[in-house]
Amino acid sequence: MKVMKFGGTSVGKPERMHQVAQLVTADAEPKIVVLSALSGTTNALVAIGDAIAAGNRTGAKNKIEELEAHYANFIKQLVEQEECVAKATAITREHFEFLDIILRISFSDALYKDILAQGELLSTKLFSVYLQEKGIDHLLLPALEFMSIDVNEEPELPAIKYKLNKLLQQHSDKKLFITQGYICRNARGEVDNLKRGGSDYTASLIAAAINASVCEIWTDIDGMHNNDPRVVNKTVPISQLSFDEAAELAYFGAKILHPTCIWPAQHSNVPVKLLNTMQPQAAGTTIAEDAQSTGVKAVAAKDGIIAIKIKSSRMLLAYGFLRKVFEVFEKYRTPIDMITTSEVAVSLTIDTDAHLPEIIKELEPFGSVEAEDNLTIVSVVGNEIAETPEVLKKLFDAISTIPVRMVSYGGSRHNISLLIGSEYKKEALQLINSGVFGL
Repeated sequence: MKVMKFGGTSVGKPERMHQVAQLVTADAEPKIVVLSALSGTTNALVAIGDAIAAGNRTGAKNKIEELEAHYANFIKQLVEQEECVAKATAITREHFEFLDIILRISFSDALYKDILAQGELLSTKLFSVYLQEKGIDHLLLPALEFMSIDVNEEPELPAIKYKLNKLLQQHSDKKLFITQGYICRNARGEVDNLKRGGSDYTASLIAAAINASVCEIWTDIDGMHNNDPRVVNKTVPISQLSFDEAAELAYFGAKILHPTCIWPAQHSNVPVKLLNTMQPQAAGTTIAEDAQSTGVKAVAAKDGIIAIKIKSSRMLLAYGFLRKVFEVFEKYRTPIDMITTSEVAVSLTIDTDAHLPEIIKELEPFGSVEAEDNLTIVSVVGNEIAETPEVLKKLFDAISTIPVRMVSYGGSRHNISLLIGSEYKKEALQLINSGVFGL
């Protein structure tokens, strides 16, 4: 059995949803299909939730009506038979009535999560109606019956595996299952989610739970490229990456794949394929245990980086100093991306300012603290590149005109990371494309 995940752009238009139906029935292998919300829906639901939270119920009502009109138009082009149009219309009405009810009751964080879940529930139910119209046998498998997270908001893989396989055994006569990405239940049994990009996570968790033959992630790009095609003119797709290489690229900014998608698949050694819904014949990118080759594979850039520098000639060399620094970030659940040290200072980077004032305040007893934003981490990734001397020479020759604030080298065999001002990002990526990749 294989897993196929389709993102918002892949189901965002009726004709795209029709194409997805062709793709999921192209071969006889049993499969679980994971769908995101229609493109734009989650953003609209976030806006609705934010408006209600702010007390702007009139604004929220207008946004709900606008979104419902979009779905009404979508249905007109999705299905043709009168019975199926009526069924699809009833589905959307039910979900928008729920949103209307929320306008009239006390708002809470739990309700906000319920609002965000409507997109995936709608997309999968509408896709199911279309499959019914086409006479394609399938089963709608509610993700809320098996996908769960614990009190630390981490997926409960053993529980997911048990619940999902039990459901599949109950419907062993079925070969095609449709389920929702992104949504889950939390430790309190409430509707929750796996955060942005969570549909990739859902697909990978399902693939690990059922020991799938492959986990296919279908988007609107033909695989992982060696550079950001939105910034650099000439890029090429990568045929194969190791799990470690892909994890580095995803974490450091490659948008095609969510960082969390890698570990469940790697844990169960399930290959991941990145494929293009608009060009299904393209080879795409395969992510597996084997890297196939050494050398530089790709470069990724992560924006929104903040650098924090703690300077203290008195404390830096003291036993336990770094531990105390890290405990501050642990307290506020803020991960550190890069770190460098000298005799009198330690510099590190984070990618969120959610608790920046509190972090700075707690670091100040250790020494003088400086914070700088509007920075970007540029990561060059490839198998064993930290052990390949010519890579460093090529990289630094290519970016000799770019001011570099920090360098991370040796922490990973597969990654060399540079911290630069965000204003230099485009130039740096283009220079690396030319100097390192020869493109």
